[in-house]
Amino acid sequence: MSAVPASARRGLFAHAKHLILLGGFGGLLFYVTRAVPEMNGGLWTIAAIGFLLLAGTLTSELLAPLGLPHLTGYLLAGIASGPYVLRLVDEHTVKNLSPVNTLALSLIALAGGAELDMAAIRRASRSLAWATLVQCLLVLVLVTAAFFAVRPLIPFARNLPIGPFLGVALLWGALAVTRSPSATLGILSQTRASGPLASFTLAFVMTSDVVVVVLFAAVMACVRPLIDSGASFGLDSFATLAHDLFGSIALGTTLGLVIAAYLRLVNRQMLVVLLALGFGASTILDYLQFDSLLTFMVAGFIVRNLSKQGHKLLSYIERTGTVVYVVFFATAGADLNVPLLRELWPVALVLAGSRAVITYVGARIAGRLAEDPPVLRRWGWSGLVSQAGLSLGLVVIIAREFPGVGTPLRALAIATVAINQMVGPILFKLALDRSGETSRIPAPSFPSIPPPPLPESSVVE
Repeated sequence: MSAVPASARRGLFAHAKHLILLGGFGGLLFYVTRAVPEMNGGLWTIAAIGFLLLAGTLTSELLAPLGLPHLTGYLLAGIASGPYVLRLVDEHTVKNLSPVNTLALSLIALAGGAELDMAAIRRASRSLAWATLVQCLLVLVLVTAAFFAVRPLIPFARNLPIGPFLGVALLWGALAVTRSPSATLGILSQTRASGPLASFTLAFVMTSDVVVVVLFAAVMACVRPLIDSGASFGLDSFATLAHDLFGSIALGTTLGLVIAAYLRLVNRQMLVVLLALGFGASTILDYLQFDSLLTFMVAGFIVRNLSKQGHKLLSYIERTGTVVYVVFFATAGADLNVPLLRELWPVALVLAGSRAVITYVGARIAGRLAEDPPVLRRWGWSGLVSQAGLSLGLVVIIAREFPGVGTPLRALAIATVAINQMVGPILFKLALDRSGETSRIPAPSFPSIPPPPLPESSVVE
């Protein structure tokens, strides 16, 4: 009887230490940024990485008793530390952290591909096919209709003629189809979930990226004559798309075979190899104008399914997993434009909410058509709410191709993605917990910060 209160006291003491550490380091950095406001450069960027890593980890530990995912703690720590709240990390430093984000996205894509098992995909092929078809068509059509419905709330769209507005609405519908592999993998890394819901969500989110890219190219080609009266429908974008897709898949296959051979024959200094891949290979792929995320995802898939080295690759990536996810999502939080979100939150909230409802309805329809198990029919939508990098990358393309409407559309997309980025991981973790797929063995939070002790009543003897 006395063991439970004692363990609870130890947990409370651990959280108190985390709070004191967070307040102490945050106060120190707050003083330094005010005392030396002109401080910048490489050393300051390294210091910012260290603080975001520490603040994100501590904040996630403090929020853990509330049942919130670690990703929420990382994002909140980044928002609080960013240039729009406490200004512990300024805009210049956030921009300097872009190479770190490149490394994080590369490792996330590599891990995502390595998590995809061909046998599991075959078993879930019926569910994946119906979900892809229904989600793409339903979200595209109904979110476009929702954008029409909230037209009076969108400042830049009120005075647009019907043709250009239809084009903008279709672009918004295409953006709504995108998901967030990074958020999905982050939640699965924390919960160590296993089961039909975790397997289906991972397979759907990772494979849907390819479908989304093709769909987006098709929508771009169709709306160009609507938005730009001097343009005509052309197939140039499809030729470029084919070049990018096939080139990325070919390079990813080659890279996967090289990684598998290295793991089998050398299997040393993999941390250095992963860093070289994250920084060097991504730079080369960007220069060649190939999709680095698709390339790394294919590489991980090849290592997992065409060799026996998949478990080694995942083991090496998991050793850096905490650092990667903390820095990536804390930086995303620091880069969040809080004033813009404050200005556009009513319409962004309506659009994000309508997308979530449509996603839920689509999942229910697809689950019934595919005759999915009850857990997928009930919770299959939960991992499809999050949005992140792919959405923002596509809206940058829209702003470049259609500067007249693309710039304000980008601002609205950033606000809406921010809401989905905050709410989506919470919904997915809740679904994994409720469905019983979350592992009872907690994932290691951070090497230097052991998790608070579990109550003895929750330990299975």
